[in-house]
Amino acid sequence: MNQVVVAPEVLDRFHELAEATHRSEAEIINEALTGYLAADRRYAEILAARIAAADRGEFASDAEVSRFFADHGE
Repeated sequence: MNQVVVAPEVLDRFHELAEATHRSEAEIINEALTGYLAADRRYAEILAARIAAADRGEFASDAEVSRFFADHGE
């Protein structure tokens, strides 16, 4: 058995969700961890690709940076 310390208010919300959705707590935990780990893996892969591009010297030009901030604000 694994044990995890969870803040009381998070635990309350967790129990409420299990009850409201008529799902087991194990199902909710597995779904939440699976989703979190998948998102975290995608983030790590994107970050690694961006670091590799930077290591190769692939940076946005000054014009690209200026255009981005012109389009999206500073």
